[in-house]
Amino acid sequence: MDEAIAADLFLGGQLHLRQSPHGHRAGTDAVLLAAAAPRDGMGMALDIGAGVGAAGLALARLRPRLRFGLVENDPETAALARENLRLNGFEDRGELYEADVLSAASRQAAGLADGSAALVITNPPFLDPARVRLSPDPGKRAAHAMPAAGPGALADWLAACLALLGDGGLLILIHRPEALPVILAALDGHAALTLMPVLPRADRAATRILVRAQKGRRAPLTIAPSLVLHDGGRFSPQAEALHRGTALIDW
Repeated sequence: MDEAIAADLFLGGQLHLRQSPHGHRAGTDAVLLAAAAPRDGMGMALDIGAGVGAAGLALARLRPRLRFGLVENDPETAALARENLRLNGFEDRGELYEADVLSAASRQAAGLADGSAALVITNPPFLDPARVRLSPDPGKRAAHAMPAAGPGALADWLAACLALLGDGGLLILIHRPEALPVILAALDGHAALTLMPVLPRADRAATRILVRAQKGRRAPLTIAPSLVLHDGGRFSPQAEALHRGTALIDW
C-alpha cells in the first residue's frame, strides 16, 4: 500500500478513506446508497462494485448489526478497499472479496455463495462506452463505463446481484434515470420495486434514481417522494444530514 495516499474524511468524518488521487472519487452516490438501506438491517450485506469501499463502509458504520462484504474486481482498487477495512476497524465484521461479479465461477472462487446475502447495494458503472468519450485514466474508465447491451451489460450485473440475494432479500441501487428501461426489464417479475427520484434542486429533473427491489416478492411498482439535494446553493437540510451520517432515507 502506498503510504503517500492520504486518508480522506467521509460521512461527516466518521470514516477515513484512502482513494487514488487519479481514479474515481467517492461522493454523494455512495452516501445515498448507504443511507437508503433499511435502518434495522441484519445478516450479510454485499457492496457490489465497491471501489475503495465508501458505500459499504458507510453502510457498516450506520448499521452496527450487519456483517458485510466489499466486492471489487480491480486489484489496485481492491487493495485500497482492504486497507480501508483495516483503517476503520472493520476487520471483525467485514471482508474484501476480489471477484468479477459477472462471473459465477469468479464469485464462487472468491467465496461468494449465491443466495447468501440479505442485502446487496450497488452503484454500477453509469456510462455507455459506445456513446461517451471516456477518461484516459483506466481506473476511472472501469468505474464509470459499462455497455448498455450485450454481454457484461447492466442487465447481467443486476442478474448477478439478484443471484447473490436470498429469497426476500433487498437489492438497492443508484443509477441515472435513462437506465430505468433496462433496470425495470431486468428486475420485473423477479422483485417488488420502489423508485425514488433524486433531484439536484426542487425545480430540476432527476439526475439519479434510487431503486429498491425485494427479491421474490410481487407488488405494484411504487414511486416514493423525491429526494432534493440542494436548496439555495447549498445542501438541503436532509441532504446535509445524510452526508454527515446523522440521518437515513426512510421509504
